Amino acid sequence: MTFLSSSIFNLTLFFFFSFFLAGPLPVLSQACKNSCGDLPIRYPFGTGPGCGDPRFQNFVTCKCDSPQGRERLVLTAASGTYTIQWIDYGNHMIYIQDPTMSTCSCMQPSRGFALDWSAPFSFPENTVFALLGCSVTASPVFNNSFNNNFKKNNAPLCDVSGGPICSQLYACPPVVGLNLPLYSPASSCCVYSPVDLGPSFDMDLKKLQCESYTAVIDFDYRQLDAAKWKYGIALKYRFSVNNVYPLSCLQCENSNGVCGYVGSYNSFACNCPFGVTTSTDCSFQESFWSHGVKSNNIPRVFTGK
Repeated sequence: MTFLSSSIFNLTLFFFFSFFLAGPLPVLSQACKNSCGDLPIRYPFGTGPGCGDPRFQNFVTCKCDSPQGRERLVLTAASGTYTIQWIDYGNHMIYIQDPTMSTCSCMQPSRGFALDWSAPFSFPENTVFALLGCSVTASPVFNNSFNNNFKKNNAPLCDVSGGPICSQLYACPPVVGLNLPLYSPASSCCVYSPVDLGPSFDMDLKKLQCESYTAVIDFDYRQLDAAKWKYGIALKYRFSVNNVYPLSCLQCENSNGVCGYVGSYNSFACNCPFGVTTSTDCSFQESFWSHGVKSNNIPRVFTGK
């Protein structure tokens, strides 16, 4: 190495370390990504441990399916793992599809759906759930014979105004897959609100003595053709009690970072490009790169690699 090149290298190191000492303190390197498969990932969700909001870590994560190596964002619930089809960040909603759920084009026995008690999700008001092929004489949704998991005082779970919904569902030809004749009486169908089964929403079809269930997103009572309904499960999430987007995370994402957390107290961390993680945002990196310093000349002491 010549004297001139050595001097330039040393000068580069000097400005690099001087910048970090004067700027935000790097806390730990984490491999948080801003996408999973085709889905963009933003707060409060993350792609792995230390990413996003810790309250969502046990429920939403990025999974790699081997051997194809395809990534997909999944929701882990009490009843199983489900692929997240879409995230509406503007309205704080995620949409999932249960492959065992019945629709007007395919009806089959289902295992049900259940959320964990601690899951940070709720159901939007315009989502309609319907239980199909229930025992008219034995199902607790009709006769109020609740066990320890379903307690309510002499009030049916079924919405009495849900008859037209049931009639439309039973007019779908695949209903024969539930051992029901086409245009079966709506008496074995129950339309209800998810909160009626408790905060955890444990829809155990075996206990409820029903064959299957369906869920319709953004239901419009004016649309009576079940073939045109949008089937799936929508879940609403909140950032906090006041549901305000954290300013620190907003600044991190605006500087091309990905929000995360670190340490036993789950302190905020901003994951920046090139493997650097800071306690603020990534604006220092943009300023540093703009001075023309190439990444292959930068020491990796702060990257954790």
